Amino acid sequence: MAKGKKRPAELPEYGTVMMKGVQYYRTRITDADGKRVAIYGLTREELYDRVEDAQKKIAEVVFHRENPKRREALTDEQTAILLDSIRELPPYVFVMIGLYAGLRREEILGLKWDCVFLDEKTPYISVRRAWHVEGGEPVVNTLLKTPAAKRDVPIPKCLVACLKEEREKSESEYVISNSKGTVLTETQFVRVWKYITVRSTAERCYYTYVNGQSIKHRIKPRLGEHQPNNPKLVYTMDFKVTPHMLRHTYITNLIYKGVDPKTVQYLAGHENSKTTMDIYAKVKYNKPEELSSVVNAAFGLR
Repeated sequence: MAKGKKRPAELPEYGTVMMKGVQYYRTRITDADGKRVAIYGLTREELYDRVEDAQKKIAEVVFHRENPKRREALTDEQTAILLDSIRELPPYVFVMIGLYAGLRREEILGLKWDCVFLDEKTPYISVRRAWHVEGGEPVVNTLLKTPAAKRDVPIPKCLVACLKEEREKSESEYVISNSKGTVLTETQFVRVWKYITVRSTAERCYYTYVNGQSIKHRIKPRLGEHQPNNPKLVYTMDFKVTPHMLRHTYITNLIYKGVDPKTVQYLAGHENSKTTMDIYAKVKYNKPEELSSVVNAAFGLR
């Protein structure tokens, strides 16, 4: 078990099995592929720790499978639907920071209020820390992805208002925190992001077990339907959202508004200008109707 992590006062009751003359405690959990796997420990404490570690790793695998780094940006309509769908819910502030400040996931999760300047003439966020996972536990330090990630990002009025409201009710030094006011673990972030994925119409799977056999089921929700077991939950999004897409949407919107590449590079915290220019070229020059006159002029045509 990771240092500083406490076990509950009462541990679960586990079964036992003899192997080569040694008694082991045993339990089963469902892995990332939906299969039931056995975990063993010489003591109940050891088994509990192994189950905790395994479940964290499974949660990470499932999250990254469901949320691969995608380079598509959300449209204005999709952005509005996303924000309306999760307003007042746990991921809302995270999503707002991603969309309107362009911070990376680790930069948002490591953000403290001492780096959020809302009362300045020009409000801004100062990126000085990042969130990491070490030994299965969250760590926040000044180790950023690259030197260019250290930057001051001016923020628009909508994000200022959102953060001021959040600051008023926050009792944590972190902008995004758990119920205890501490930094989120990987597992906790996965749970927070679930508030978004469960509102999507993306096909999903679940498993039932009959006579010890695993049976896989697929469901494809319809837009506007209510979740059968939770009538208050409505499938509102027929598009996929990942944390990285929020940042990509921010960068794309800057380019659409005519912000020059060097400024975009600074605001995004890109170390390499090629990263910025690749996005810039894709966004800026992916408009045939606007390029037609340029091409005709280049070849002397009208």
